[in-house]
Amino acid sequence: MQRIAVLLAGLAALAGGRGTAQQAAGTALWRLAATTLPLPAALATGTAAVFWNPAQVDDSARIQLGIEGIQTPAAIGASGMLAALRMRAGSIGQIGFLFGRVGLSDVTRTGDSPDPVGSAVPIYAYAVGTTWSRPAAGMALGVTVAYHETRLDAVRATRFTVDVGASRDLASRLRVAAATHFLSSFSSDPAQDLYAGVEYRLWQGPLWGDRGVVRGRYGIAFGHGFPADHQLGAGFEFGRVVALDAGLTREGGYGGTGWRPAAGIRVTIGKYRVTLARDAGVNELGSAYRVGVDARFQ
Repeated sequence: MQRIAVLLAGLAALAGGRGTAQQAAGTALWRLAATTLPLPAALATGTAAVFWNPAQVDDSARIQLGIEGIQTPAAIGASGMLAALRMRAGSIGQIGFLFGRVGLSDVTRTGDSPDPVGSAVPIYAYAVGTTWSRPAAGMALGVTVAYHETRLDAVRATRFTVDVGASRDLASRLRVAAATHFLSSFSSDPAQDLYAGVEYRLWQGPLWGDRGVVRGRYGIAFGHGFPADHQLGAGFEFGRVVALDAGLTREGGYGGTGWRPAAGIRVTIGKYRVTLARDAGVNELGSAYRVGVDARFQ
């Protein structure tokens, strides 16, 4: 998995100096969390999806709460959680707060032998911030301002990021979206990403007494100092109850490219939407999983 190589390179740099290397290592941890997204990040929807694209304008409820948990295979040992709270604010649009943390576990100090010595080494990245979104000029717009901290043992690095996102429906079949991810400079930087995606409705019609929809998707992640990631995928929706998503990502990396599939299911039950997703794993490392719950309150 190319993400592991990038992460290890960043963590090695952490031990040797401060600055952009620390931030790149933190963002690499977040990219590990994103491996369970079965659709392009720019096209992600939901309360916690403000982590990937702040242009979320679903105003079907007064208050929206989203929580997601991520677990990678034991060979990687990363886990994390995302949480976001959003609420209507009249003519201002929607405002909210977000928190996320992802880290590596079971990393221990060693001496002359491989046996652990002393306590575990803390390796994590977290983000906390505010978000705003509203419809304007026929599109959805959003902005997120966040504070980040990355830590490796006793070394800490902090920064602020400002991300913007947009999404627009063109005609009745096509949707395009774009967003920045952890933007803190206007140069190509491994500590940040640029996302873009396009979604096209391939079919819509009656199905088993309800409505079925099939969508095709393409997405790209770039601007991070190594070759771009490309994702092709499809989604199927049955009424407003069940949605299935699947995607195949061609990951860029410093040492070449790799392919990674992912799939997920979303089920809506009353005011709750439950999401289960996983990637298929590569190089026999095992799969990463994501479980999420969205709740809407009037």
